[in-house]
Amino acid sequence: MSRHNTLRLGRFGTFLVLMLLWASAAPIDARIERNNGIVRVKSAVPMSEAIVRIKADIAAKGIKFVDEIDQSKLAAAAGIKLRPSTLLVFGNPPLGTQFITSNPDAGLDWPVRLLLTQDDNGDLWAVWTDFAWIARRHNIRDRDAQFDMATMVVKSITSTITAK
Repeated sequence: MSRHNTLRLGRFGTFLVLMLLWASAAPIDARIERNNGIVRVKSAVPMSEAIVRIKADIAAKGIKFVDEIDQSKLAAAAGIKLRPSTLLVFGNPPLGTQFITSNPDAGLDWPVRLLLTQDDNGDLWAVWTDFAWIARRHNIRDRDAQFDMATMVVKSITSTITAK
């Protein structure tokens, strides 16, 4: 086997090991839809309790809670039937506004929006936009540590609803 082929095989092996480690580190309930940047985590508690837990954790972390929008209620007022769906809006300006300084268009994705939505089976899901996807969408390359921090924070917040 040539040196070139040996190097290629070594790189491929390293790639496979890294992919296996990455896959094993992801929570079983979390699903990241890579093409559209959506992250979904299944809740172990009903909607009302999920909202209480998430809002309490946001407050405990000193994060600014902006709004709670009951989309089902808005739909009902318009004569439209919609499964339970509530949008929670929150953010940490010292962190989130840094993305906007890198690209003002990133303001479209800040503050953070976390959707709690019930599927046809009655399961509740917490859904948000993947921060790495937001970075790519807005071509932000100078805020990796901040995007990593935002990811850690939202995962921590949603972890409050993944256990009974």
